[in-house]
Amino acid sequence: MSGFKTIALHCLLALAISFAALTAREATGAESGAPSTAIHFTFDRPIDASMAPFFLAAKDGRFGAERLNVSFNRASGSPEALARVAKGDSELALVDINELIRFRDKDDAAPVKAVFMLFNRAPYAIIARRSRGIHLLPDLDGKTVGVADGDLSMRLWPALAQQNGIKASRVKFHKVGAAVREPILSAGQVDAVAGFSYISAVNLRDRGVPAADLVVLRYADYGCEAYGFAVVVNPAFATAKPDAVKGFVRALIAGINATVREPGRAAEEAASRIEDRDRNLELERLRTVLADNVLTDEVKRNGLGGVEPARLERSIDQIAQDFKFHKRPAAGDIFDDQFLPAVAERLIN
Repeated sequence: MSGFKTIALHCLLALAISFAALTAREATGAESGAPSTAIHFTFDRPIDASMAPFFLAAKDGRFGAERLNVSFNRASGSPEALARVAKGDSELALVDINELIRFRDKDDAAPVKAVFMLFNRAPYAIIARRSRGIHLLPDLDGKTVGVADGDLSMRLWPALAQQNGIKASRVKFHKVGAAVREPILSAGQVDAVAGFSYISAVNLRDRGVPAADLVVLRYADYGCEAYGFAVVVNPAFATAKPDAVKGFVRALIAGINATVREPGRAAEEAASRIEDRDRNLELERLRTVLADNVLTDEVKRNGLGGVEPARLERSIDQIAQDFKFHKRPAAGDIFDDQFLPAVAERLIN
């Protein structure tokens, strides 16, 4: 009889455990079954390791936890990505904020704003060969610089040259295709090239140019105030679904933190989305981006994602040295901080 009671108790216990598990699954299912918000996110250029935080946020379920269904696509440049966001074809995009500033000058421009600053410093740079007598920015006097079509760094060159006492007319710019920019410097056909520090400099080292012979003249080191890549949002979407925008920002911050903690995993995740991937190359690229553009002193002080309005105003003034504004936008027309979490939630450990 006691054996029967023992068996009965075991059966009741098993049933209780099964019921508890079923209840938990039903609760979880009900929660996950809540309607998710679809977000079409556009990158303004080919995939590289600087985008790893977005991919880690997706892989680690951060977007899903915010009830967001995020899909990624790519445009051929910031102007195209901005056009998609303005039309509503993409809810959010990653673009060069300096191109957004120029975009907002148009009379019929949609009131697109940035809501998260990924690159606290623009990656604009001149990458030169020391063996050609270039060590500092003024050494470009009389030199030839290869520039790819549509290179956004050239839009701020007049302000940079003026600020550093360089006669712009003394620097020769040679237009080249983006695909041959690094090869012609490697071959010695030009003295330097313009581009992004984490792209051209890393690519040149990969091509066998000795690191000791490369000098990276970052615009930010010579007085350029420009911010870099930022997340922008469709204004109608931001108004209709502000919580979704806030959730996206929170997930991205989690992705950045994960990238900082595990750069190797982040680089692998980015490389897995690149044809003919090279994980080690992307890891070097990622480390360069984090050090030069993301984890700056300003970010360590103020947290991820925000801007200093006074600095943004100065950067707009620098753009105005080569761009005739019809109606100069103010910092508040460009960046909206209402979707950012509190500073304490944005500080990098």
